Amino acid sequence: MPLFTKRYNPPGTSPGSIVPPEPRPREPMRLHLLEYAEDSVVENDDADADECVRYLQDPRITWIHIQGEPDPDTLHTLGDKFGLHPLALEDVANSGQRPKAEAYNEQLFVIAAFATRDHGQFMTRQVSLFLGRGYVVSFCNGGDDPFEAVRRRIRASNGRIRSTGADYLFYALLDVTIDHGFPLLEEFGALLEDLEQELLAEPTRRTLNRIHARKRELLLLRKMLWPHREVISTLLRDEQRLFQDSTRVYLRDVQDHAVQILDLLELYREMTTSMLDVYLSSVSNKLNEVMRTLTMIATIFIPLTFVVGLYGMNFDRSSPYNMPELGWTYGYPLTWAVMIGITVGMVWLFKRRKWL
Repeated sequence: MPLFTKRYNPPGTSPGSIVPPEPRPREPMRLHLLEYAEDSVVENDDADADECVRYLQDPRITWIHIQGEPDPDTLHTLGDKFGLHPLALEDVANSGQRPKAEAYNEQLFVIAAFATRDHGQFMTRQVSLFLGRGYVVSFCNGGDDPFEAVRRRIRASNGRIRSTGADYLFYALLDVTIDHGFPLLEEFGALLEDLEQELLAEPTRRTLNRIHARKRELLLLRKMLWPHREVISTLLRDEQRLFQDSTRVYLRDVQDHAVQILDLLELYREMTTSMLDVYLSSVSNKLNEVMRTLTMIATIFIPLTFVVGLYGMNFDRSSPYNMPELGWTYGYPLTWAVMIGITVGMVWLFKRRKWL
């Protein structure tokens, strides 16, 4: 998981410029148009930017969603026809932006982070939302469309979304973006439980690598998801004329979900930190056990080394002060018996004092 994921224009570029990205594998762009009222739905799954403009004059709610990385021409066309601010379009083109909320005259622009898992790594994708009078324009990086559930609700013609304005659709998209963090963090929690079991059973170097990987993913997720609380607080605090009072109630529910996700992130971050401490303690305890065993062995052999070293001094037996045991018939077996007795006695003493 890369530490720096933000795209940016070269230093010195004019503000609001949309610089084509460097050649690299890109997800194909898809433009989905959906227009609805309480009694009708019009949908086009493969529209173009010019075709979307004529729907602006219709009193029904217009939702334009761009999935994948938009090309500069599409951004310029949508910006000209819908009056999207150049600075906002620059943020859309340069993905990896910090979540934020900006008001531009009669238009609201919000960047949010969509938590996902790709190739076994936890990461975020940028979601950009524009809210205007009677329309919503949304952008999402990646190949998977996260808003299909919202379209099903619109097609079903039952529920609140068909009978409300564009502000409620904007809330619904923001709600899906933030709520997607719950199943992802549930999956993350299951991985932490498996990691904890491995840590308590038999920690290895691989366990340490996995702990560091999870810890880094949590830090990056926290970096991108933490500003959500500030974004929604801004929407609730500021006098946004684009939001009806009935929609603000639902925005407060989204804020509550964002706070719950942040609480889970903090909990998991503390868990990974404690796992790292447990791993280091486990390694230290294992090293202490090895050192204690080696110390016991060395302690037992100290008197034995003294005995064999003492009898290794082969002095002449002609002197009455030299070792008389060297001439005994059972001197050698007696020496072995003394050394075995010392060994057994020391082991018994160590076990009695619970050193072994």
